[in-house]
Amino acid sequence: MDTYQIERKRMVEQQIARKGVHDERVLAAMMSVPRHLFLPVEARDYAYVDSPVQIGSGQTISQPYVVGLMTELLDVRDEHHVLDVGTGSGYQAALLGELAAEVHSIERHAELAESARERLTRLGYENVYVHVGDGTQGYPPHAPYDRIIVAAAAPSVPDPLLHQLAEDGRLVIPVGKRFSQLLEVWDRTGDDFHKSTSIPVVFVPLIGQEGWEG
Repeated sequence: MDTYQIERKRMVEQQIARKGVHDERVLAAMMSVPRHLFLPVEARDYAYVDSPVQIGSGQTISQPYVVGLMTELLDVRDEHHVLDVGTGSGYQAALLGELAAEVHSIERHAELAESARERLTRLGYENVYVHVGDGTQGYPPHAPYDRIIVAAAAPSVPDPLLHQLAEDGRLVIPVGKRFSQLLEVWDRTGDDFHKSTSIPVVFVPLIGQEGWEG
């Protein structure tokens, strides 16, 4: 194995599995996706450290453990149609591409969306589609979604995301104050929604009509 493979294996075993993420499909996806290729060249030494990393445009790629936990909470299956809100560098979208039938990812920064689209295409993720837009509005052209995941913090859960969930759909999103949130999991049954909470987190703000003002 090359250096990055060794570091990725250590990341999965020591930072993710040891902290309680046990879904074998999630761990295999995180072992497969080359996280360092989703970071700026000058930041690749930090690719497998358990901390967020700046990727430009005021955005970050989340720490590996939180990515693993959120992906496990999402409970993605092979047949699922998934919406990823906040594409960033495309790392979460790549993980979802390993797990789901189809992934639509939306990013408000056009330059990040374009670079993520090129990266994902280069790495062969033919089932991942990147769009530019306001993620707080979801992405209606391909709704409903079996699963929705949000990589930025909202002051409250955006209604458009809840209503773009399919029957038995699930949404994972950080919700709370600007610098302090809880991970929330929302499950849909008919017209009813059930909320549960996970760990405290700190994410960049979700900017948009149903989120924070920019």
